Amino acid sequence: MPNKDPRVDAYIEKSADFAKPILNHLRKLIHKASPKISETVKWSMPAFEYKGLVCGIAAFKQHCALGFWKEKLLDSDAFPAQKNAMGSVGRITSKKDLPPDDVIIKLVQQAIELNENGVKVPKKAAAPKKELVVPDYLTAALKKNKTAQKTFENFPYSCKKEYVEWITEAKTEPTREKRIATTIEWLAEGKRRNWKYENC
Repeated sequence: MPNKDPRVDAYIEKSADFAKPILNHLRKLIHKASPKISETVKWSMPAFEYKGLVCGIAAFKQHCALGFWKEKLLDSDAFPAQKNAMGSVGRITSKKDLPPDDVIIKLVQQAIELNENGVKVPKKAAAPKKELVVPDYLTAALKKNKTAQKTFENFPYSCKKEYVEWITEAKTEPTREKRIATTIEWLAEGKRRNWKYENC
């Protein structure tokens, strides 16, 4: 007996008439692929899980979508080279737009196998940090107070950036000078830019 969620029934019932047969068909195939699958709702759309997310279905005004959470790790010709809609298999406006049933079943089974084996989608490499440009006027002020300078130099990139942005965003010269003085004072006390909020 499939593990069905009444919220998925409600979602399909509220969908446009063209979408109902597509969503029902996909739901049936996903459960046919494995009795282990259970239903839930993620991001307000039907989702199917087994030891993690497997796939999801969705209906929009003029098309439906079938998306696999680990699409990049699945081996299939069913995925279009260029995406024209959200999801893994492109824009679905009728059951004719779907890959063959056996292909969908195989994809679901592959996705389950990945989850069973604990395979994760590789994370995107973090963008390289931009070098922080400390304005000359701040550098000059720091040189006059060794304690503040040492604190600043030992701070992580993000903390330095908060101070630099706060000072460089000043609209007027007097505001900038005031912020530099406050920065030196706080740094001399070992404080981060947003220290007032840290112990809230």
